[in-house]
Amino acid sequence: MDEQELQWIQANVELAIEQLGPLADAGFGLNRESVEWVEGFIERQRARPGFDPERVDGLVGVLGSFLGACVAAGAGGRWHCSDEGGWGVLLPDGSTAFPFTKVRKQLRDGVEGGESIASFYRVAVDFIATGGLREPGQG
Repeated sequence: MDEQELQWIQANVELAIEQLGPLADAGFGLNRESVEWVEGFIERQRARPGFDPERVDGLVGVLGSFLGACVAAGAGGRWHCSDEGGWGVLLPDGSTAFPFTKVRKQLRDGVEGGESIASFYRVAVDFIATGGLREPGQG
């Protein structure tokens, strides 16, 4: 693992909490409610005049770091860099969630296009990490 990249991710998480926390309801942090608030924030950004979903790399970095940290905290996961997908959160069941990809998709397509970071969080934390999506009879 590249320690410098992990430090960049952590700095982005801190920036998200510092900048978005005062705009959100009380209790903004690494939790489900904050992910839901950030989903709305993304939708508000998409509605702004002149928004260009192809010019959002900085926003993807900050919000993807925050989403990944929330998933890691909620599921007991940890950051992991894979050869095929880049940085993601390794979940207790061995699968990997890719928050940067999901944030970029929501910025591009929006909730109305089927992309939701809140749903991504719920599925990763409540189902995948717990083995809840396994076929009956699988161990």
